Amino acid sequence: MDKPAKGLADVVAASTALSDIDGRAGKLFYRGYDIHDLAGRISFEECVHLLLRGSLPTAEELASLTAELDGARTLPARVDGIARHLAADASPMEALRTLLSVLSLSDPDKDSNEPAANQRKAVRLIAAMPTLVARYHHGRSGTTMPDADPALSIAGNFLLQITGRRPERQAADAFDECLVLHADHTMNASTFACRVCAATLSDMHSAVVAGIGTLKGPLHGGANEAVMKSLLEIGALPDVEGWVRSELDAGKKLMGFGHRVYKTEDPRATHLRKLSKTLGELAGNTEWYEMSIAMEKLVLEIKGLYPNVDFFAASVYHSLGIPTDLFTPVFAISRMAGWTAHVIEQHADNRLIRPDSEYVGERDQKWIPIGERGL
Repeated sequence: MDKPAKGLADVVAASTALSDIDGRAGKLFYRGYDIHDLAGRISFEECVHLLLRGSLPTAEELASLTAELDGARTLPARVDGIARHLAADASPMEALRTLLSVLSLSDPDKDSNEPAANQRKAVRLIAAMPTLVARYHHGRSGTTMPDADPALSIAGNFLLQITGRRPERQAADAFDECLVLHADHTMNASTFACRVCAATLSDMHSAVVAGIGTLKGPLHGGANEAVMKSLLEIGALPDVEGWVRSELDAGKKLMGFGHRVYKTEDPRATHLRKLSKTLGELAGNTEWYEMSIAMEKLVLEIKGLYPNVDFFAASVYHSLGIPTDLFTPVFAISRMAGWTAHVIEQHADNRLIRPDSEYVGERDQKWIPIGERGL
């Protein structure tokens, strides 16, 4: 009998019309659109419409969705209060895990998995995520979160509410592109967790909490944060080579390189590399970009590994003024679009996800009375 695929590698766990990957060619598609055709051309709001509702929106459809998102941005009073309380003790992902659970209590559609209810819940969750992260951040900082500006996009408002400054157009556009690039990525670990939960006919909030819990693990989320910590530890461009060789000689793994699916460059990294340079130039400091480029070339030369989505995202987020420990929550802000779309898709054509397992324990054991055990 063939051994089962470890980690379910190459096992098809579900059918989806949301996204697709060609790992050998380094291609990513959202509903049939090449990510290279979408990144920098559509807004995150348009991407949300594409994933949730199946098509790129008309101007009228986009205006309607934007109004829905704007109307769902404000947190319920109990969630707002708990966010302030959690900030003293909880890490960012711990706080998000709890706050999403509490958020479900105030949702009028929490007990329904019907298509229309799921669409409404998805919009509320996507709209609330940036506010949750910003509220947590200001709670721990003891600062006042600025009010959202209706004239700004989801991306622009998040930067406003995190930094306290109205973002420059170029910065807001760059972050908007980041949100599009991270919105969905087929059957990654957190999306699979969402679908497994949804397949029991549990509700959308429970499913995305499962996703958050999965993303919290360092083998899935957190690599972008680790990359930035590495850059900060290195400190300067001339020290990159010595640091990289020292880490590799010690047998350590360099975060931000390699991918389970892509055998060539991650297509998202292609765009994030350009954004890293652009934002460095905008900030008047390209050192993080230059250090990243030097590390990328060296790792490719020594290990043959390409950067993944997390590598250049680190310097991009840093240049935007986002605190390093919020990098994974920022990933979740974007990925909420994909998670909720997958929950909708799972509920629409559901079958309980129940894989088999390979038993590797003892066999033919016999019961012994407790008094005779160990004699």
